[in-house]
Amino acid sequence: MAGYAIGAEARAFHEGLVVVDGHCDTILDVVGKAFENEGEPPRDFLARGARGRLDLPRLVEGGVTCQIMALFTNDASVADATPFTHGLIDALESVYARSERFFRAEKAAEIARAKSEGRVASLISIEGGEAIGGLDELRAFYSRGVRLMGLTWNRRNAIGRGAGSGDPAADGAGGLTGFGRLVVAEMERLGMVVDASHLSDEALDDLLKIAQRPVVASHSNSRALCGHRRNLTDAQAEGIARTGGLVGICFAGIFVDSDPAKVTVSRIVDHAERLYRLLGPDHVGLGSDFDGFTEKFGIALDSCAELPALSAALLERGIPKADVAKIMGGNWLRVIRDIVG
Repeated sequence: MAGYAIGAEARAFHEGLVVVDGHCDTILDVVGKAFENEGEPPRDFLARGARGRLDLPRLVEGGVTCQIMALFTNDASVADATPFTHGLIDALESVYARSERFFRAEKAAEIARAKSEGRVASLISIEGGEAIGGLDELRAFYSRGVRLMGLTWNRRNAIGRGAGSGDPAADGAGGLTGFGRLVVAEMERLGMVVDASHLSDEALDDLLKIAQRPVVASHSNSRALCGHRRNLTDAQAEGIARTGGLVGICFAGIFVDSDPAKVTVSRIVDHAERLYRLLGPDHVGLGSDFDGFTEKFGIALDSCAELPALSAALLERGIPKADVAKIMGGNWLRVIRDIVG
């Protein structure tokens, strides 16, 4: 992506936006369990890193107002998912304690304040409900600041079936479980955003039938443009939009194009524009998945510092400035305000 030309007007426009990224896996790298840099030692989130794609200096450079930080349980830790996830929160809290500029947000007003104060807000999410064995555990995570949860990763868990490996013989069938339906209802009661990314098609259908509040797919693209099972069909995306939710455009190359050579900023904007034309301006956002994917499938944006290029590319497609503002963060801010407060 290096060398993408950004005009002065587009850069100034980006700098005035509230930018919200709905998903990254960076906290794993901070504790030395990175997805992309497995085996590497922990790194300091507050220092500009030579590895990884997201840290506080690059968030500031990229004009990010709020970064949603996902807590993901790797395969080796599934049996201890609950304490493992609490440990990731501990790691985040230690980062907050060392910084005045990066802080935990629990409400939309705190995100808006971050913009006015030149700070970066952080909303905590859980990716995959392996840590939730009962509703009391869900409430405990809420009490620690978790405000969004992806019901599954690719695995099957007590809540429902994830998108899986793509092998029906291995993955089986099924959607949300009875317990999963209780989890959704309790999340809605508490004021937690329900995230549909990584659900199996059956589980997503089940969720859309019972959802009473907006649902998001925090990091998913258009299946019509890239046929990966993790992407959304037009009908699924429309179902999410009908709840009042949004689809966060994902930068992971495997979900952008099946050919790594075609994973470009322009191709990411193809997904954003298709969903924008399909759903309207109020139901598309960002969900980068930075630090959650590898280079072998293609890299369009090297890091969060390059997000101004995305604003510029959306403007170049003829999308009005007001709608670009919604895609870059306004829609996330609305959903967070509607659900979390």
